[in-house]
Amino acid sequence: MTHGPIFRGAATALITPLDERGIDFDRLGHLIDWQIDEGIDALVICGTTGEASTLTDKEHRDAIAYAVERTNGRVPVIAGTGSNDTAYAIELTRFACEAGADACLVVTPYYNKATQNGLVAMYSAIADASTKPLILYNVPSRTGTAIQPATYVKLAQHPNIAAIKEANGNISAIVETKALVGDQLDIYSGNDDEIVPILSMGGLGVISVLSNLLPKETSRLCHKFFEGDVAGAAAMQCQYLKLIRALFSEVNPIPVKAAMAAMGFCEDYLRLPLTPMEDAHRQVLLDEMRRQGIRV
Repeated sequence: MTHGPIFRGAATALITPLDERGIDFDRLGHLIDWQIDEGIDALVICGTTGEASTLTDKEHRDAIAYAVERTNGRVPVIAGTGSNDTAYAIELTRFACEAGADACLVVTPYYNKATQNGLVAMYSAIADASTKPLILYNVPSRTGTAIQPATYVKLAQHPNIAAIKEANGNISAIVETKALVGDQLDIYSGNDDEIVPILSMGGLGVISVLSNLLPKETSRLCHKFFEGDVAGAAAMQCQYLKLIRALFSEVNPIPVKAAMAAMGFCEDYLRLPLTPMEDAHRQVLLDEMRRQGIRV
């Protein structure tokens, strides 16, 4: 790997504030500023949590360009540029690089899926087209495709492939990946309930849904660990477990949209096929937010 870490700590997988007219850029700007003021370590725009799959191409590009401009170098901006159409992923990645994103987050192909050889060919093609480092996003529960530990060894050879967002929920596979790739790829947790376990395997942080609500605390959890306070980090991991569970009681980003709307950051507006949170789940989420001292 020819570059340093993209970030250390917590990166927020930002929601995209939407209404019936489209993206609410005023609210997105306010959210970006608040996140940075609260001490977040990096921002991800147009990821799963940002409803990238239902943004138009123009909205996707506009959101990336806006996030880079608004952030203005204060923290790294990571652009979601993955697709199950490799040619389109290459186009988006090139755009994000030209717009000034610091890195690109590229999910495995969904629905059409791929063999392990296909994954190597796809990621190599995208990395060849990129001038910025890529974070590979492994989330088989959503895509039906998993990057195998041995495949990471091949992918690590590309100078533009820098890191993994690992959301396979399989700590054993993550240990195997670490054993095989060592320091050739940085590892970030893609699951908020596994931050400390992945940090303990040499992970550098988390790409987080929780940090939409609690940027300061999610970053602090990581930095406690880095400072050697493993028990303190573990205690925070346990403290927020019920809130994390509530944030994933329905398909992400349904609950986090409800939470951020309750905090005044957006309307509780989602694009179909996503629908607003069911009342029973919403009540559990709001109760847990209040228990954690979040004003709603």
